[in-house]
Amino acid sequence: MSIARLDAETESVSFTDLSRNPKGVAARAAALGRLRVTHRDAPDMVLTTAVRAEGAEENLTTASRLFLALMKQDDGARALLLALPEVFPWARHLDAEEVRAFTVELLEALSDAAELGAGEAVHRTVVSWRATARINADPEQLRESLRPLDGDDLGQVEVRG
Repeated sequence: MSIARLDAETESVSFTDLSRNPKGVAARAAALGRLRVTHRDAPDMVLTTAVRAEGAEENLTTASRLFLALMKQDDGARALLLALPEVFPWARHLDAEEVRAFTVELLEALSDAAELGAGEAVHRTVVSWRATARINADPEQLRESLRPLDGDDLGQVEVRG
């Protein structure tokens, strides 16, 4: 399975190039579909057309809604649960209940990304569950994570409303 990534193969220009020749850089971005703008003192940016960005958002929304609809049907849910370890090979270190919880949380995060523009939720979900799988894969880490916290008084916790 191939996952589309914005990586080193994407053409790029420097931020200086953009500031010196904005029309030329914009035309190049429009011709290519997207163009990475590198910046020495800040994160890289991607310059693209609004039509392309809107298309990507529409694709995410469509996929998210399709997966949520599948999850509501027994056969669809079963198919998603079976497909998850193929997409995330480390999921084999999750038990059946954890795989189910990961699937539900991932689909909810995809929905939030699509419907609310909260794309960071997907990344957080994947990173969190990958960390759980990493702990499960290491017997020593798993044993340590399940150890009771007897005697470990971390003090009073302040709850802010």
